[in-house]
Amino acid sequence: MSIKIDHELCTGCASCVESCMYGAIELNNNIAKVLPNCTLCGACIEACPEEAISLERGDIKTKKIDISQYKGVWVIAEHYKNKIHNVAFQLLRKGRELADLLQVNLTLVILGANFDDKLEEFSQYGMDEILYVRAPILKDYYSDLYVKVISELVVQNNPEIILIGATPTGRDFAPRIAKRLNAGLTADCTGLEINPETKNLLQTRPTYGGNILATIQTPSSRPQMATVRPGIFKIPEKVQKDVKIRTIEYQFKEKDSVTKIVKVISKTKNTVNLEDAKYIVAGGRGVGSKENFKLLKDLANVLGAELGGSRITIELNWLDPDRQIGQTGKTVNPKLYIACGISGAIQHIVGMQNSDIIVAINKDPNAPIFHWAHYGIIGDLNEIIPILIQEFKKLKSEE
Repeated sequence: MSIKIDHELCTGCASCVESCMYGAIELNNNIAKVLPNCTLCGACIEACPEEAISLERGDIKTKKIDISQYKGVWVIAEHYKNKIHNVAFQLLRKGRELADLLQVNLTLVILGANFDDKLEEFSQYGMDEILYVRAPILKDYYSDLYVKVISELVVQNNPEIILIGATPTGRDFAPRIAKRLNAGLTADCTGLEINPETKNLLQTRPTYGGNILATIQTPSSRPQMATVRPGIFKIPEKVQKDVKIRTIEYQFKEKDSVTKIVKVISKTKNTVNLEDAKYIVAGGRGVGSKENFKLLKDLANVLGAELGGSRITIELNWLDPDRQIGQTGKTVNPKLYIACGISGAIQHIVGMQNSDIIVAINKDPNAPIFHWAHYGIIGDLNEIIPILIQEFKKLKSEE
C-alpha cells in the first residue's frame, strides 16, 4: 500500500503539504514528493484540488471521490427466529438524530423472509424508509449473502452513513462489506456525532485497553461505517408517520452460498440477558470473594434484578463470562444499576454509563465510580447490603 503522485496533474500548489500533520510531503521542483514517514492516513488525497494523489492498495487504486453524491443514513437490522435484534431499534434513535442534523433520510434495511406483516409496526420507530430485501433463504443469516446484497444496495443508493450492531453477526459481515466497498469502518463505537463544519461522522470508541477514547473520521471515503454495541443507545418512543416501504425480491438458492446451515441449536438460559435487564446488581474486586457474591445475589433476588460484574470477577471465576459488564463484556442501560465494590475504571464505565440511575457502594471515598453515580454510599458493602435487603423487604411487605 502506498501514496502515489501523478506528476502530470500535480501543479505544486502545496495543499497536500499543508494538510499533512506528519510533515510527510514536500515539494521538489514544484512537484509533491512523499517522504518515508508517511502514515498513509489519506489526508492529502482529500486536500488535493487536482486529484493528483491516490492510495494504491495492491491492484486496487483509490482516488478522491465526490462525497456530495452520498446522502442518507442507513441502519442494518439483524434478526434471529424472525425477531429483529433490539440494537437495530436503538440505532434508529441515534440514526434519526444524525439524519436530522444532515437533513437527509433515515432508512432501516432488513434482509429476511417473513417480515411483511411486521413492517407497519417497525415503521413506528422514526425512520423515513424501510428497505426490505426478501428471499426465503434469508430467514437465516448467511454471511456471504448479506455482504453481496448490502454491497449491491450501497452501490445503487449511495448512503453516506451505515450503522450496524456490534453483535457477533454484525462484527462478521460489517468488515467484509467495508472491504468490498473500500470504505472506512470504526468498530465498537460508544458515541456518534456530526462534525458541524465538515459534516463528517465523528466516531468515538475506547482504545489502548479502554484507557483513552479516540474520535475517528473517514473524510475521504464513503459510506462511513460504524458498529455500535447493544445498549449504548435507548430504543426510541414510537411515533406515527408516513414511511416509504421498498420491497426487493432476491431469488437465492442454497447453492448460491458457500455455507450451509445444518442445524440451529438453541441454548436455554435461566437468567435474563443483561442487555435486556431492567435492574442490575454488579460486583467488582471489592466484593472480596466468590462466596461474598451470595450477598449480592440476595440483593438481586429481592429487587428482581440480574447479577453482573466487572472483568476481574470473571477472570477470578467468581461469575460466568456472560455476566461481564464493560468494554470487553456487555453494554447495559437498566433503570437501576447498583455497583458494589467497583472502583470505576473506564473499561467498566463504558458498559454501564447509560443506566438511568446508578448507585455506588464503595468504602473508598475517592473511587472514580462516585463521579458517575447518581447516589453514592461510602462504607463496607458487607454491612450496607444486608441493611438494604432488610429495607427492601419491608417495602415489599407494605405493598
